[in-house]
Amino acid sequence: MIEAALRLQTIEEYYFSKKLREVRLLQANGKPIINLGIGSPDLQPPQKVITTLCNSFNDAQANQYQSYQGLPELREAMVSFYRDQFQVNLSPTTEVLPLMGSKEGIMHVSMAFLNLGDQVLIPNPGYPTYASVTNLVGAEPVFYKLYEENNWLPDLENLEKQDLSKVKIMWINYPHMPTGAVATEAFFIRLVAFAKRHQILIINDNPYGFILNDSPRSILSIPEAKDVCLELNSLSKTFNMSGWRIGMVLGKSDYINHILKVKSNMDSGMFYGVQKGAIEALKCSKLWYVSLNNVYEERRKLIWQLADSLNCTYDKNATGLFVWAKIPAFLKSEEFIDLLLKEHDIFIAPGTVFGSQGEGYVRFSLCATTDIIEEAIARIK
Repeated sequence: MIEAALRLQTIEEYYFSKKLREVRLLQANGKPIINLGIGSPDLQPPQKVITTLCNSFNDAQANQYQSYQGLPELREAMVSFYRDQFQVNLSPTTEVLPLMGSKEGIMHVSMAFLNLGDQVLIPNPGYPTYASVTNLVGAEPVFYKLYEENNWLPDLENLEKQDLSKVKIMWINYPHMPTGAVATEAFFIRLVAFAKRHQILIINDNPYGFILNDSPRSILSIPEAKDVCLELNSLSKTFNMSGWRIGMVLGKSDYINHILKVKSNMDSGMFYGVQKGAIEALKCSKLWYVSLNNVYEERRKLIWQLADSLNCTYDKNATGLFVWAKIPAFLKSEEFIDLLLKEHDIFIAPGTVFGSQGEGYVRFSLCATTDIIEEAIARIK
């Protein structure tokens, strides 16, 4: 028997990969499971995006290897998007790199900047992949706790009391997943100053900026942020293109070149038709965002009703694709979701998936039709 690499001892299979096998098995055995656990958009991308993809199959270069840096017109569309939506000016030739989804970017950034023994500040609760990738590259995760009473923002004063001499990277994610908290401009200004004092590279993972959020914000809009910050973004949630795998990393040209060294040795460029479709998506007018959020607003009101029926509490000012809710104090998160799955055939995510600070919370997804959410409410009642 050939043994696996030692690095695999530092991680486990992704929670949703395991849990969805259980859910699928229940469905195969006839259980009418309602899945409100996963943030995979069920809505369609803009029609012009699909049309452009289909038309691209007739282009002569459609089936060839593509540039590691993406089509020039895709990079132009990405920086135009950042200029129009965030008032951030970037060079399309040197300060943006298209990715096959921002999750790929987490690995590429980590491989480009982290050495064995480097420390990485990781939010708790937060996206589990930050820690998994940190472990895979041989760096050390250092979790910083987020609290509801501080609007799920890092306590920078407390962090400065710690030994930060080995910290190379700090992951942040605003609007925050799973809680839906939003960072203010004032906080970003403080964070950039913190990063400059301690020579830490801040990476803001920003795929939820346009979902039920009136004030989309990029950390790159802060003066001098490019010196110490990168930003990841994605078309998955904003344009319902999660399966297309289109993301981007943006920032200072030197940093982008480091990431390109990694990326160019790991893939052969994004499919041509996907890039052409992405260009059209990034050109969408304000009407697209309004219509998208009208759907999610209706769904969120129903999820609030579902949470109410389960005696959960939540913040109506939170943004994003989920509702983060506090459960009754006498139950643990995983006990709560297992009970819901067993008694009502409804699956939601336990807060502990996202770290120890998620204990006592659960996450509901808005990626289900109103009919499905109403059926879930009816089952509880």
